[in-house]
Amino acid sequence: MGGRGTAVQGPRRLRRHAAAALALCGALALTACNGDGNGGDAGAAGTSPGASPASPSAAAPSSATPAGAAPTASAAAPSKKPAPTATTPAKPKPPAPGPACASKDAVSPNEIAVYRYTPEGGAYSLIVKHGHWGCPVTGGTTPFETVGEETYIPIAEDAKIGAHAPILSGSMNKPITTHELTSWLETHPNKGLVFHYSVNKAGVIDTLGQEEYTS
Repeated sequence: MGGRGTAVQGPRRLRRHAAAALALCGALALTACNGDGNGGDAGAAGTSPGASPASPSAAAPSSATPAGAAPTASAAAPSKKPAPTATTPAKPKPPAPGPACASKDAVSPNEIAVYRYTPEGGAYSLIVKHGHWGCPVTGGTTPFETVGEETYIPIAEDAKIGAHAPILSGSMNKPITTHELTSWLETHPNKGLVFHYSVNKAGVIDTLGQEEYTS
């Protein structure tokens, strides 16, 4: 009896140990399965291990020229232009000469300012002053600047005389007689109209022409 009881207890212990081992194995298997599940969720929520972040070089467009394509103007090396040949700068042209301003003592040899006339001595004589053209003044006029005292110059009765305004109308000289000139001077004394003149061998005025510019 005692031997049989010992024999019976032996298999029971073996079954118990086997059941305990199976229970332990099942607990370990359950733990392992739970671990795989958590890992799977973590893997699903995160980035896949096989995937890699986008490469900056892949996102940015390539600036390299494709094979076989002609280089663009910006990519081509700039050609060197020849340096300009140094030239001597041209000298500025001198300004055009302006009207010369004569000194106050200068006298024009063939121009006079006529003021009046006189019939003394049986011949007509013009009362005049010699002078010269001065420098232009404000307004663009050029005065005839007289020099010295009044003097007398006889004029021929048949002298060739040309006159315009204010003696005659218009700006172009027209012929008048000595009598027409003296008549105008009698009614318009001391106007100082400027005339160019010439004299004959006797020193008498034979040609008298009114100048365009008057004082």
